[in-house]
Amino acid sequence: MKNRISSLAFLLVFILMLAGCGNNSNNAAESANPESAGSASPEASSSAGTGSSGEGALAAVKQKGSLQIGTEGTYAPFSFHDTSGTLTGFDVDIANEVAKRLGVKAEFVETQWDGMVAGLDAKRFDVIFNEVSINDERKAKYDFSTPYIASRAVLIVRSDNNDIKSFADLKGKKSGQSLTSNLTQIAKDNGAEIVAVDGFNQAVDLLNSKRIDATINDKLSYLDLKTQKPDIALKVVDEEANASQSAAMFRKGESDLVDAVNQALADMQKDGTYLSISKKYFGEDVSK
Repeated sequence: MKNRISSLAFLLVFILMLAGCGNNSNNAAESANPESAGSASPEASSSAGTGSSGEGALAAVKQKGSLQIGTEGTYAPFSFHDTSGTLTGFDVDIANEVAKRLGVKAEFVETQWDGMVAGLDAKRFDVIFNEVSINDERKAKYDFSTPYIASRAVLIVRSDNNDIKSFADLKGKKSGQSLTSNLTQIAKDNGAEIVAVDGFNQAVDLLNSKRIDATINDKLSYLDLKTQKPDIALKVVDEEANASQSAAMFRKGESDLVDAVNQALADMQKDGTYLSISKKYFGEDVSK
């Protein structure tokens, strides 16, 4: 009888132990799966509050109070240092005015051209103002503002030259051209004898000394020359119909900043500020 009672007591204790183990298993399952208990994990709570779009580029510029601008500082008349050492130029003046209209300070980051695009990619600055031509290859990777300057290839001769009146008249004539420039091909296509030069200034020197008959060059370079030396005895006798357009360049996807810059440029056109800057460097409106 004693053995029977002991057996019954042992069986009862064993049953109670099994029930306790079952409750512990349920509690463990609930801990491993918090959603079953109707509560979110700390990780889920923190990730739910993070937006995918993040802060806009324009808001970031206004928050820091400055528009950081990539430019060369050695590319006259667009971006260069004057005799006092101050950074100036057409693109610099345009960028300063744009920043002013955005309500922030213009902060220029001077960078060699070869590293400027990489600097934009690395977010060393917000935008490039440096006479950047718009082309399909760049448009595939970057966004541009509306164009703020346009230029054409022009045929330049001495003022007393009446034989060359068009590109076609270059046949058999000496044309001073930089061999790395695509303008050289225009001269070749029209039958010119190419005389290699280091750049525009050397071409002008050779023209003045009558060692060449002509040069095909950028209209903006010619206009700047005439602004600096209005009495120089050179003239433009022909120009290409198609213009190359330049604009501010941005990283892809920063449309709010692009739109704000476009609005500033449009307002500058309307109130005459753009024309004033254009005439300062080129003597005429160079937006078209």
